[in-house]
Amino acid sequence: MRSRRRHPPLVLVLLCATAVLVARPTTAAGDGGGSGGVGAEVVRLYEEASLATQQYETGRREAEVQRGRAQRLERLLERERQDIAALHGDLGRIARAQYRTGGGLPHTAQMLLAESPEELMRGQRAVWQADLALNNAVSKSRRAENRLSADEAKAASAWQALERRNGELAEIKRGIERRLEEAQWTLQGQADASVAAGACRGSVRLDQPRTAFTQPWVAPVETYGLSAGFGSGGDRWASRHTGQDFAVDIGTPVRSVGAGRVVKVSCGGPFGIEVVLEHAGGYYTQYAHLAAATVDQGERVAAGQWIGQSGTTGNSTGPHLHFEVRLTPQLGSGIDPREWLARRGVQLQGVSPRGG
Repeated sequence: MRSRRRHPPLVLVLLCATAVLVARPTTAAGDGGGSGGVGAEVVRLYEEASLATQQYETGRREAEVQRGRAQRLERLLERERQDIAALHGDLGRIARAQYRTGGGLPHTAQMLLAESPEELMRGQRAVWQADLALNNAVSKSRRAENRLSADEAKAASAWQALERRNGELAEIKRGIERRLEEAQWTLQGQADASVAAGACRGSVRLDQPRTAFTQPWVAPVETYGLSAGFGSGGDRWASRHTGQDFAVDIGTPVRSVGAGRVVKVSCGGPFGIEVVLEHAGGYYTQYAHLAAATVDQGERVAAGQWIGQSGTTGNSTGPHLHFEVRLTPQLGSGIDPREWLARRGVQLQGVSPRGG
């Protein structure tokens, strides 16, 4: 699952993300890429994927605005086409009116045919008004045609910008997600090898987040979906489910729910790679099916500190975090993690199934 963060203006973000794609090589092929190896690369790619997703969604929303603007321009163009057609009709009517009122006769002929000076003046006034109307109609028609041409260019530009932006953002997003998936499964492959050997490779050291938690207790992952809950039945467990499962992707940082001490780091058995912490008050928390542990036994941890990365090691049917709260370090003393966290001010969002 991906965290949500504020992001800079779209143009700057787009340029930065493009630079990241070009400049940052993937280390998914091995343990290189800094002290955290492929595990650290997964975390970095999670950040990039989250940023790219936000860029894409921002671009999509802006594209919808562009789409609406272009559609409004199209409607305006249609109205202007109708106005121009009406103006052409006006020009025809004015020309016919001039013909009927003698607008086409020479001035000398009009003087000879006029029965009085007043009639001559009325005729000249009518001709002048008709000429003025004709000139105004011609000017109006030309202005409308110019606006039409300009609006057509704006509409075309809006649609082109829409297609170009969507294509660029989608390609950036796809590129990062491809690299992330490659790094995730490389990390999982290394974890599976450790579990098969029954020996941990040593803790993966990640750059800890800069978030300063003001509350003493937090959820074990930042963003998640709840899957199997405490007490659920099913053929995957000997009796009942002993913890709360969080549906998260491989490599998601796993947090210590509170301050404590690492009492166990194990890499074999049904839980795969697991970490067990001891907390004040005689409670223990377990984090299982990990792809990597980022702490060592005996180490003290703070609330919110990354202690591992989620995976699908051991007896697991897919990527998730299995989280337990116990009265002892050993299996068999589990209590409902949701209720335990709720009493400490942490409300898990979502409803986890309690049946099969």
